[in-house]
Amino acid sequence: MADDSCGAPAQTATPADYDTKGQVVLAGKVTSSDAPLGGAFVRLLDGNGDFTGEVVSSADGDFRFYAAPGNWTVRALHRSGNGEASVTASGPGVHQLAIAVA
Repeated sequence: MADDSCGAPAQTATPADYDTKGQVVLAGKVTSSDAPLGGAFVRLLDGNGDFTGEVVSSADGDFRFYAAPGNWTVRALHRSGNGEASVTASGPGVHQLAIAVA
């Protein structure tokens, strides 16, 4: 059973050709030692470092956020470690991120 304690929808993989309907989508996978890491709390931080949202990664480590254009940091927190990645989303489409937790 998926952990939905944060109230976010279940996370699934986001293919590169995903129809974003003109929206900015920040998506990716959380890994640990090159294996998918499920159950990580994945946080979206804006360009000022302010918290804007959180989801729990799927059993396969997948996560997805809908955002506005701009600079974003995505941080993964897990009992086995933490990791983060940054992205500049200049416009609509899928912006892929990989987060390695150590």
